[in-house]
Amino acid sequence: MYAELAKRSLKRHSLRTSLAAIGIIIGVISISSMGILGNSLKFSVTQSLGDVGNEIVISPGYGESIIAEKYVDQLIKVDGVEHMIPVLSTGDKVEYKDKSTFASVYGIEKDGLFNLVEIEKGRFFRSGSKDCVIGNKLANSSGIKLGSKITFRNTQFTVVGILKGNGFGLAINPSRAIFITPGVYRNIYDNADKGCNSVIMKVHDINDIEGVKNSIERQLNKKENVVNILITGSILKSIDSVFTSISLFLMGIGSISLIVAGVSILNVMLMSTMERTKEIGIMKAIGASRNDIMKMFVLEALFLGIVASLIGGVLSFGGGLIMNILILKNASYLFTPSSILYIVAGVIFGIITSLAGGMYPAWKASKMRPIDALRYE
Repeated sequence: MYAELAKRSLKRHSLRTSLAAIGIIIGVISISSMGILGNSLKFSVTQSLGDVGNEIVISPGYGESIIAEKYVDQLIKVDGVEHMIPVLSTGDKVEYKDKSTFASVYGIEKDGLFNLVEIEKGRFFRSGSKDCVIGNKLANSSGIKLGSKITFRNTQFTVVGILKGNGFGLAINPSRAIFITPGVYRNIYDNADKGCNSVIMKVHDINDIEGVKNSIERQLNKKENVVNILITGSILKSIDSVFTSISLFLMGIGSISLIVAGVSILNVMLMSTMERTKEIGIMKAIGASRNDIMKMFVLEALFLGIVASLIGGVLSFGGGLIMNILILKNASYLFTPSSILYIVAGVIFGIITSLAGGMYPAWKASKMRPIDALRYE
């Protein structure tokens, strides 16, 4: 009975009800879409970094440009390491046909490269050859294809492999990079000292990563910091924390419109209470209790909130899809559980706001004295 009375009252003033519902819909869309955008940005960055949670990156200590060969030999003795990959690196101008661009050049053994990146087209280079593997973005931006000849450091190389679009990494930047064998790297960069610019270590068990780091500290940094040690997993955790905060901040901005919608519902319900003063008086005169009157008005706000919030949730899914396609060029982030959770949070917040907006008018209606209500003009 209360539900029917609530629905009848909402239908009676359809225009006013629709305007209040639009406010809730806009609020839910704002909150959910902002949360989805922040969450999608987080996934975009962490996916670009790749699966590096079990990596330790060793770089030269303060004032040094390379990790000396004797330190690299000591790193080999560290327990718990599955792969140790010394990396030579520099930046250089690359020429292809009549175009030139800048790229990172890495000297990495074939087996080490195999454990860091994935080939999209072609194959890995052969040891000692003047073959090279290049990043996806470098290939696309310069029009380089398999079999193309590129030149840098006055040496011509044949492109035998193009990597998948891995974005960027903490140890290497594969998207705009050229990979060659260390032997060839040392030959063309004849001033390259013995040693390497960095070392990437992949541990057997991610739970042992702190132990491996401590072991490296004991072996190399006992007297002074000859190397810097970075656990990539800790960086990813920091990124996750930062982007979660960004998502909450964006949702906070979006919630302002929902608060405005709550005020609109408060206004609609107060007007409804005034218009139905005599009706409330008659209901009380024939035996309706304060609880009965309050239930009727709360149900009005609840129905309005549920319908408007669900519509807002559906539309925010569409809004999130459009933002992901336009901004991130990838719609898959929308279908993650955390993105769906932001839509659910927006819907729940919309319903709570509607109820909050309807509580005072419901309380005011329930407190009316029958005699005063019947005399109301």
